[in-house]
Amino acid sequence: MEVFKTIISLQEALDKKRAEGKKVGFVPTMGALHDGHLSLVERSKKENDVTVVSIFVNPTQFNNKEDLRNYPRMPEKDMAMLEGVHADFLFLPEVQEIYSPERSSESPLILPASLANVMEGAFRPGHFDGVVQVVSLLFDIVKPD
Repeated sequence: MEVFKTIISLQEALDKKRAEGKKVGFVPTMGALHDGHLSLVERSKKENDVTVVSIFVNPTQFNNKEDLRNYPRMPEKDMAMLEGVHADFLFLPEVQEIYSPERSSESPLILPASLANVMEGAFRPGHFDGVVQVVSLLFDIVKPD
């Protein structure tokens, strides 16, 4: 499994795969992986030539800084689990890589409409705004098939 920490290095590797006619699948995660995540990776492996998994703990979906600070981070364990299911690429960016000033000016805020006020959104204001925003950014970076 190849590990990428920057957008440009990941995109360059994906461009090479696409030039070979390869189809790209993508599984975005915040880490702390479990069997549900691994089943998504396995499905992507069946349906695509290259599977990218991201691990990014997104600060914009936490309205409580304590929750963000306490979110489980176990990159070595997650990487071993991904190796076990033969993920091809792991995208492991830092916060400033995803939310750089250049990127935020390129990507408009996308609001989740009525979802923002139900389920988690009813108890965690801004949660779905952050989820929708980061998923949009990640899909824009990976450009999966």
